[in-house]
Amino acid sequence: MAHRLCQKGPRRDSRASQDHWGLAEHARRDYNSVFMPVAAGLEELDPLAPQREAALFYGLFLRGHSAEALRRDIDVPVKLLNKLMFRHRNEQAVRQKLQRVYLYRKQVLSIFDELVTREQAMDRASVRIH
Repeated sequence: MAHRLCQKGPRRDSRASQDHWGLAEHARRDYNSVFMPVAAGLEELDPLAPQREAALFYGLFLRGHSAEALRRDIDVPVKLLNKLMFRHRNEQAVRQKLQRVYLYRKQVLSIFDELVTREQAMDRASVRIH
């Protein structure tokens, strides 16, 4: 739907006076589900989501951001996970989502580390060649 909105602009039909952009067509109870999908659910929709997110952080690395600072941004500390798991100890569905988010972030971090390591190895190889 977002693609249609970007390409065609607001609706011009009779409902346009009430809902200019057609956002209420398939209204959901969860506000964030429309605008910000949960990262943990992305791999179900897009199996390449971890690679795409790691590529985004890698682009920041190539633009001069510190690899360590980016790793801290990607990573979810175990201490934080344990705190959240304890807080939601009686909510099994929330605990499962937290575990999925944690594993997703670790996967993104692993891919990012591989990209950074490869970049650093290529830099060392180019220094030896010249």
